[in-house]
Amino acid sequence: MKPSLPVARRGSSLAANLGLSERVFASAADRAMAKAIDAGLDRVEAGLIDEVRFTGPVADASTRYLLDAGGKRVRPMLTLLAAQLGDGVTDDVVVAAEAIEITHLASLYHDDVMDESERRRGVPSAHAVWGNSIAILTGDLLFARASQLMARLGERAIRMQADTFERLVLGQLHETVGPQPGDDPVEHYIQVLADKTGSLIAAAAQSGVIFSNADLAYERPLVEFGEKIGVAFQLIDDVIDLSPRPAETGKVPGTDLRAGVVTLPLLRLREMAKTDASSAELLARIERDVLPVLPEASDDPVDTNTQAVRIPPSKEKVDAIVAELREHEATRVTLAEAHRWADEAVAALAPLPEGSVKKALTRFAETIVERSS
Repeated sequence: MKPSLPVARRGSSLAANLGLSERVFASAADRAMAKAIDAGLDRVEAGLIDEVRFTGPVADASTRYLLDAGGKRVRPMLTLLAAQLGDGVTDDVVVAAEAIEITHLASLYHDDVMDESERRRGVPSAHAVWGNSIAILTGDLLFARASQLMARLGERAIRMQADTFERLVLGQLHETVGPQPGDDPVEHYIQVLADKTGSLIAAAAQSGVIFSNADLAYERPLVEFGEKIGVAFQLIDDVIDLSPRPAETGKVPGTDLRAGVVTLPLLRLREMAKTDASSAELLARIERDVLPVLPEASDDPVDTNTQAVRIPPSKEKVDAIVAELREHEATRVTLAEAHRWADEAVAALAPLPEGSVKKALTRFAETIVERSS
């Protein structure tokens, strides 16, 4: 068993997490709302520490591992923010926010096993510390605890949690098997993003409305906002993956590409390669020198070496290819698509009353797409 890490502080304020400046968040009403949400986040943080405790030493250490590693707590923050449309940070809202964040934590354990990720939140991933079995079971434990929390809030909460969990699993499944014959690869990819990321962000905002007794006319707009901003967030991540500034992103440029993870710039490049020779040539070099080689199937059960060994290209060569994709039209199209999803997320907020909540959500959407600049 490995000891847990020292507890990392979450983002210190609502303004910091949403990227809000004093200029944007200047009115007395804005400041009062921010103070209420920050106090609510402190309650959520304390609740999370209590709720991920287990009596068994291995279970207790592994479930607290990623919580202690930090995180911005964006999802519970959105729950508390949406709750300002109703009675504010009630006890039920805090419980829902805790359940949403624990569900998110659980998904990270499973994602890292599926993606064979070596690090998460600046620390070795859980499966690198305890192995795949413990990491998977830890995720399962956390999903169970999140369900217990939602059960305290009644049937509506249980149904919402079950529906969201189903979409998380379907998103991972569809990502794993890939598009089927006849599927549009881009549509398939966007649906995966909506299921894996958008669904939980949508549930976070939806919970804030429901459990604060807010006007249910605000529920659908906030669900649509969450879905769309989740897709925008992931598309911006696709662009950031190609960033030439690893000191800022914390990743080697083209990390996803080198691991064989399909992202929208690659999908758009494949489309363009059908009619554009230079795009086809770049795609060929990516497939030859950057994407990992998968072993080919063989009819001979004895033949385990049906493919010639590829000599790995130099780091400089791969870096140059990644840089070409970064500057290619396919990446510019991806960035434009992320902006479109963020714009649609903001447009979905039209039925909300003018004021601090709408202002904060709009600024949050702007901050999402500004990460790539």
